[in-house]
Amino acid sequence: MTQVHYDKIALIGIGLIGSSLARMIRKAGLAGSITIASRSGHTLAAAKALDLGDHYTTDNAEAVRDADLVIVSVPVGASGQVAEDIAAALKPGSTVTDVGSTKASVIRQMQPHMPSHVQFIPGHPIAGTEQSGPEAGFAELFAGRWCILTPLPDADPDAVARLTRFWEACGSRVDQMDPEHHDMVLAIVSHLPHIIAYNIVGTADDLEMVTESEVIKYSASGFRDFTRLAASDPTMWRDVCLHNKDAILEMLARFSEDLASLQRMIRWGDGDKLFELFTRTRHVRRSIIEAGQDVAVPNFGRNVQAPTDSAKPD
Repeated sequence: MTQVHYDKIALIGIGLIGSSLARMIRKAGLAGSITIASRSGHTLAAAKALDLGDHYTTDNAEAVRDADLVIVSVPVGASGQVAEDIAAALKPGSTVTDVGSTKASVIRQMQPHMPSHVQFIPGHPIAGTEQSGPEAGFAELFAGRWCILTPLPDADPDAVARLTRFWEACGSRVDQMDPEHHDMVLAIVSHLPHIIAYNIVGTADDLEMVTESEVIKYSASGFRDFTRLAASDPTMWRDVCLHNKDAILEMLARFSEDLASLQRMIRWGDGDKLFELFTRTRHVRRSIIEAGQDVAVPNFGRNVQAPTDSAKPD
């Protein structure tokens, strides 16, 4: 069986993904020790208070010394700088991976700095919430979710197999893709929905004929679910837009064409075509549930309760 345990794992960045990994690595016994690096002393202190690792540092190079597995969990725009920081300190035979949601850009930034004696295997766990920071992590984040690896042509099969087993031990299902194809797929299933959510929430915030109190008061009618996506980390999503620009622009163009078609259906009262569209999209939702990527719980999986009298604000 392919080995899963690593003597030392270094986590560069300790936000939602990094802190969830730290918890899962500890829970599953996937490492002898965990070193955590963050450029923010405040974030590092929070990680230490949560006991997420064994060693803590603001120096990326120090973090990766003697590490068998290095996981870079930073906004994709910072990937190149991290690679430059750690290159000279990487242990021969070690594996370097990442969790960024754009792969071609991360490869362009990191690969030039990767020494020939390490295995660079880009990755992307498709898991997350709208929360950020080390406090937001939880070990079960990856359970039943996909992790996509995009190995380079010269990647060592044994290193890829070992990293695959690592993600499986974290609870993920693992697939492999070409980096460019990954970026196109994620542009439609993740990046475009977030961009649309940001735009819809921004439009509502700009409306003059609807008050802010009305937007908030009646948000359970659908707007609420857009605000969850639009509450995601601004730095991360700024970088995603800038680093998967071509694929996102292509999907935005397709979306704009389909939106214009929908406008025509509504304008001309074409009920048959509207019904056909809504029936087709409902089937997509059912397919996602059948694939185990969500649950068919009413109210979008949330059980929102009114606050008790003692919990109500003064």
